[in-house]
Amino acid sequence: MLKKFPIRDALDIAFSPAIVRRSVKVSLLVGTILMIINHGDAILAGELDQFRVMKILLTYIVPYLVSTQAGVAATLEFKQ
Repeated sequence: MLKKFPIRDALDIAFSPAIVRRSVKVSLLVGTILMIINHGDAILAGELDQFRVMKILLTYIVPYLVSTQAGVAATLEFKQ
């Protein structure tokens, strides 16, 4: 069963230095691997346009958000 918690608690945890550090590391590692797989050929060919740059940025943002959500969920569960 899902337990309710104040959104402020979740935001405080999400922006805590430990969670941010871990999420940045995960984002850099996973994002770089995915960026090379998905866009490496286009980068090497010099085919960068605004649309592709936005997709590359999302390639880094998504792992950051997933890692942050996992960290927040684990921390809240541990506190309960």
